[in-house]
Amino acid sequence: MFKPPTQGSISGLLLAKAFDEAGIPAGVFNTITGRGSEIGDYIIEHQEVNFINFTGSTPIGERIGRLAGMRPIMLELGGKDAAIVLEDADLEHAAKQIVGGAFSYSGQRCTAIKRVLVVESVADRLTELLQAEVAKLTVGDPFDNADITPVIDNASADFIWGLIQDAQEKGAKALSPIKREGNLIWPGLFDYVTRDMKLAWEEPFGPVLPIIRVSDANEAVAIANESEFGLQSSVFTNDFKKAFEIAEKLEVGTVHINNKTQRGPDNFPFLGVKGSGAGVQGIKYSIEAMTNVKSIVFDVK
Repeated sequence: MFKPPTQGSISGLLLAKAFDEAGIPAGVFNTITGRGSEIGDYIIEHQEVNFINFTGSTPIGERIGRLAGMRPIMLELGGKDAAIVLEDADLEHAAKQIVGGAFSYSGQRCTAIKRVLVVESVADRLTELLQAEVAKLTVGDPFDNADITPVIDNASADFIWGLIQDAQEKGAKALSPIKREGNLIWPGLFDYVTRDMKLAWEEPFGPVLPIIRVSDANEAVAIANESEFGLQSSVFTNDFKKAFEIAEKLEVGTVHINNKTQRGPDNFPFLGVKGSGAGVQGIKYSIEAMTNVKSIVFDVK
């Protein structure tokens, strides 16, 4: 059974139609639409459901975990993916990857880069490069293939805008035009974001990227790990020994070295730790998770 989110029901039904046209027998792939607040608990607690796979917010994932009881679950939840940039990084490459990772799908990806942790000695240069890359992004209608398009609804836009206002009030420096029309928000890039700002910790799920300056790699790792989330991180450096040392310390499911955070090929493991999820996705891993192992022991006399 597949229950798409309320805002994405059309996409879910088109997916079901594609399965039907591909020849999947009737009754194998089923869709249920409706508000999760009205039918979600009923589906989760139904006695015929023996495995639950959910993608969405951490609070809803926690609720599903409580309702599921003894049944196995797989959760892919929120993230606050950090891009750590060290002194010896290829800054031009890092800037392109960071902007691509932060603003694709208007930032509405669990694996989007949601904050930059850059060593102070190269922060000025990186911010210049990031600013130039963000300025290239187009804003408008998705049917015009704009890079930045409206976020899913006005409630999401209000939340993102609240994080932007909080950062501005507490001294963050805007490096791009800060503008909103309805649920269309222009790409926001902020420098000098500090740890007392909500934007440093909360997941915006939209087109806004904070830059946090750090003294060294150790401080970057400490801030990254302080998050309630643990989905992915990026590390930009030409010192591969140091990159792997940092990767081992980061409390996340996946670390990308010199690349943006993203979902890899489906044969790769995809997972989050802490508030970012439970279980491992990926073709092999998902099949194993959804398989009940049974042992039969035959004693021959």
